[in-house]
Amino acid sequence: MNFYVNVALKLIVGLLFITLLINVTGKGNLAPTSPMDQLQNYVLGGIIGGVIYSDSISMAQYIVILLIWAALILITRYAKTHIHAVGKYIDGEPVTIIKNGKLLVQNCLKVNLTAKEVDFKLRTKGINDIRDVKRGIVEQNGGLTIISEGDKDVRYPVVMDGRVNPDVLDTMGRDEDWLDEQLAKQGIHKVSDVYMARYQNGEFYAVTYQDQ
Repeated sequence: MNFYVNVALKLIVGLLFITLLINVTGKGNLAPTSPMDQLQNYVLGGIIGGVIYSDSISMAQYIVILLIWAALILITRYAKTHIHAVGKYIDGEPVTIIKNGKLLVQNCLKVNLTAKEVDFKLRTKGINDIRDVKRGIVEQNGGLTIISEGDKDVRYPVVMDGRVNPDVLDTMGRDEDWLDEQLAKQGIHKVSDVYMARYQNGEFYAVTYQDQ
């Protein structure tokens, strides 16, 4: 009976901990956008699953382990959000593998995509001729975003989390001087103050960290 009570208590603590962590870090972890988000979920599941049946690990030790992992998650999320080099190292950045109808083989190899995988991703997007693709971008989660020639109402994410996306500017045929001018029109003087900026339908839209 003590075994089942111990397991039940650890399950309850694990459930409460997961609920608290989701509310603190955001529900984005339930739909991971990067490999690190998935890794965090796997390790957390491994901690809970590996501990609940072990009598050698006390409840106090179990809670300390959960708190240590929570601290690592929170520190990592803060660092990758506020320090560009850390965010780039942990989550990586979108990589263009097709530009103006031309396949960039070195970039494909950079993200470990074989020719078969590239062909499969294009087929699943309904692309029959690569020459029709203006940009093919591999996202942080491994998904492929396609911008075809002649696409209308394309949303260009110019700035995300205070960081400029130079590849997007190149796709638009713009440069950082143009971006600085657009930000200045909205009274924004530093890119690092911008939470998100996008360009769509000829209009530039930016939101700063201070906006409510």
